[in-house]
Amino acid sequence: MPSKKRTPRLRTVDKVKPPYPLNKFPENFGYNLGREIVYLLATKSTPDLRGSDWEQIFATSINAEWKPSNVGLDDVVLGSCAWSAKSVKNKNPKTVKRVRLISGRNSPAYSFDETNLDADPNELGGLVLDIWNERVSSIREKFKHLRTVVLIKSDDLLTLAVFEFETIRYDPELFFWKWNKNNNLEGYDKEEQKHRFTWQRHGSQFTIIEEVPDDCLLIETKKPPKLEKEAVLKTLDFDKTWVTVTTRK
Repeated sequence: MPSKKRTPRLRTVDKVKPPYPLNKFPENFGYNLGREIVYLLATKSTPDLRGSDWEQIFATSINAEWKPSNVGLDDVVLGSCAWSAKSVKNKNPKTVKRVRLISGRNSPAYSFDETNLDADPNELGGLVLDIWNERVSSIREKFKHLRTVVLIKSDDLLTLAVFEFETIRYDPELFFWKWNKNNNLEGYDKEEQKHRFTWQRHGSQFTIIEEVPDDCLLIETKKPPKLEKEAVLKTLDFDKTWVTVTTRK
C-alpha cells in the first residue's frame, strides 16, 4: 500500500450530485437570461439590475427557488445545491480578468470582541477569514454543494458574462495581510503574491477578488424599444375604477 496520504471516497457524499457540473450551465440558460434582460430593459426607465433582480433571474433561469438569506450565501436553492448570486459592473465583460465581490461584513469586534484594530495585520486578517469560514461552514451543514454565481454586466446591460465557482473556506495559513494607503487591510496569497481580499476597518466590509475564467459564458443582446406606459395601460384595459382615492379616518 502506498505511503502517500489519500482522500477517501465517501458513499453518502458521492451519491449527492449537483444539478449540473460546475460552470456547465443548463441548456437554454444563456437564452433564458438574455430574454429576462431584454424584458427588463423594455420595461425599466433605466438599465438598472440590482442584486435581488439577479438572484430572481438566476433562480428562474435554472428552475430553482429564490430564498433571500440574511447570510447571503444561499439565496438560490435547487435540491442539495445553494448559490450566492453576485453582480458587478464592468466596462468590458468580454475581457475583464478579475472582479471584486463584496462578501458581507466581517467584524472582529463583534465576533471576537477584538477592539484593537491596530493589532498585527496577519492576526486581524486571520480573524476576518475565520468569520467567513464559519459562515460557509454553517451553510454547508445544510447543503452538499455550495456555489457563487457571478454576473458581470456592462453599464447598458447589453453585454454580460456569467461564471460560477465553489464557495469555500480559506486557510488563514496560506495568506499574509498588510495595510494599504487607505488604511484598509489587504490579504495576499503566499504562493502567487496575488491580492485576494480587502477588509475595510470602517464598516467591516469584506471583499473577495476572484479570477474570471477565460471560457465563461458570454451573452450579448440587442437594445429593445421601450414599452410606452399608455400602450401598456391600454393593453391591460385599465380604467378609472382600478384606483380608489380616499382619506385616512
